[in-house]
Amino acid sequence: MKQYKRSQLALRNGQDKEEIWVAFQGKIYDVSASRLWRNGKHYEHWAGQDLTAELEDAPHTVKVFERFEIIGELI
Repeated sequence: MKQYKRSQLALRNGQDKEEIWVAFQGKIYDVSASRLWRNGKHYEHWAGQDLTAELEDAPHTVKVFERFEIIGELI
């Protein structure tokens, strides 16, 4: 699996590049197709970041990531 640094993930924020990616538990997910992530923002969460710590406050479970493609691993 391809590995990405935090700086590479940060560019996939929906503003700097077309891709909208987020990381969770070491995996990077492509959320570009989700209407909930338009412009790289989903409620108070921003794309291009590791959202592992933030999920504790989310109204959904980790299963939400199952519908998104894993792009790589965060190193």
